Amino acid sequence: MNEIALRGLTPGVLGILVRRGADFAAAEDALQEALVEAVRAWPADPPQDPKAWLITVAWRKFLDATRADAARRRREDLVDEEPSPGPAPGVDDTLQLYFLCAHPSLTPSSAVALTLRAVGGLTTRQIASAYLVPEATMAQRISRAKRTVSGVRFDQPGDVATVLRVLYLVFNEGYSGDVDLAAEAIRLTRQLAATIEHPEVSGLLALMLLHHARRAARTAPDGSLVPLADQDRTRWDRGLIAEGIGILRAALARDRLGEYQAQAAIAALHADAPTAGETDWAQIVEWYDELARLTDSPVVRLNRAVAVGEADGPQAGLAALAALDGSLPRHTAVAAYLRERAGDLATAARLYAEAALRAPNLAERDHLTRQAARLNTRRGR
Repeated sequence: MNEIALRGLTPGVLGILVRRGADFAAAEDALQEALVEAVRAWPADPPQDPKAWLITVAWRKFLDATRADAARRRREDLVDEEPSPGPAPGVDDTLQLYFLCAHPSLTPSSAVALTLRAVGGLTTRQIASAYLVPEATMAQRISRAKRTVSGVRFDQPGDVATVLRVLYLVFNEGYSGDVDLAAEAIRLTRQLAATIEHPEVSGLLALMLLHHARRAARTAPDGSLVPLADQDRTRWDRGLIAEGIGILRAALARDRLGEYQAQAAIAALHADAPTAGETDWAQIVEWYDELARLTDSPVVRLNRAVAVGEADGPQAGLAALAALDGSLPRHTAVAAYLRERAGDLATAARLYAEAALRAPNLAERDHLTRQAARLNTRRGR
């Protein structure tokens, strides 16, 4: 069994340990030890029922740790008799684990780390590498998160919207270290979609697939960003696009529109266009109107201004932009783009340079700096 398949067993096993009486932190530690043991033992002697094997070994690890801790002797009544080995129970606690890891008492960063550890089955080292922080720092973050949720009962209702926000945060981290977080987020969202029938879960999965389909075309060989309009569309993954659109259509047919479905519809319109010039910007504006109604988000209205500029001309886009707060992230970059479209190259160059100074990462800063330099060169000619 490969590592990804092994990690896929994690939530079901962890849920069973917790239902047997282990607190969340102790159960998660025991499961991690069992996973290490599986990696060592399974290549030579693979079990017939991998999930049952993990449950048995993890429960024994939990018992060993509990009996060795004198402070926990009051819990011995929970562990006097070890359940007999056998087929893994059919109850699936995956959904409850998602809710637990996205508990409102956790910060977004802690919720993401705990989800990757408890539901995703990643090691602390892998998560730390993905987030470019020291392993000790990530270990402390995960330990605090586990302590926070240890007293939360599994019978409490969870919030799907919070779970989806956590998964989208994971997806947007992309790739760093030795873990592809975008691919991991897609795997976890597929897992969630198999556990619960909810149109917004399907909407988020469709959105991830449609964005991920363009991944290979997003950067040039030198690592610089390639804007959507300039991307080589032959490098887009048409299989992922077709899958994403199929999932989206099924979700929209349920007539329970949510923000992820609306975002996925916008991504699908971009993916459907054979060229940038054939993009159906009028429909995209309509979907941004729906998204703004659902979220009342100023960032959505900022993106809508770009779409209006494409559908109705740059002056219309600038008029939509003028109604928004100039301190919004990317506001200056959008203004620069629309000014360039309107032919005001001097103002556009100045705004690109200003936007570069406010860019959230090096890749975007370099891209905006290049845009400013390009316009200044054109003006010099």
